[in-house]
Amino acid sequence: MEDEVQLFNQLPEEEKIGRKDDFLLPIGFEIGVFLNNMIKSAKSKTILEIGTAYGYSTIWLAEAAKATGGKVITLEISQEKVNYAKDKIGEAELSDYVEFRVGNALESIKNATETFDFVLLDIWKELYTPCFELFFPKLNIGAWVAADNIIHPPHHKNETDKYLIALKQTNAFDSVLLPIGSGIELSQLK
Repeated sequence: MEDEVQLFNQLPEEEKIGRKDDFLLPIGFEIGVFLNNMIKSAKSKTILEIGTAYGYSTIWLAEAAKATGGKVITLEISQEKVNYAKDKIGEAELSDYVEFRVGNALESIKNATETFDFVLLDIWKELYTPCFELFFPKLNIGAWVAADNIIHPPHHKNETDKYLIALKQTNAFDSVLLPIGSGIELSQLK
């Protein structure tokens, strides 16, 4: 993973934008363990993952959902990635704890009828704020929101700053930036 991060960081800015989907880096072991334990401790039942990619984080979330008797609803625009993720989740024997929704994340969130106890926001950074605005009214009191890649890569700072401002303007969250992985903003609805 570190090699992919270094390669991505060496690309010219225009190429980074054009190839962002080629470099869908997983949350990493450290964050996976952290989020898994957090979901279990909070006894979160309805878990929303925005950005399945190839299912690495989905496996961590699903294993926690299995322990809490919950379910992961994971959103991904690419059917190809969903097919791959389904295979990996099946190999991990966690298929019963994951529901895949394929399509535009904004539409999927808008159409969701569930309320959520936990959200992992790990999608293209320009979608962080629009996604937040849609899922915020669907959060249960005490719900947790984990937004990944807040510190790295730094070329997303404008988008992540917009998200942090939108989060703060609600005056509804206690929030902290954790310097693990690529930086994760962890927020709890008061």
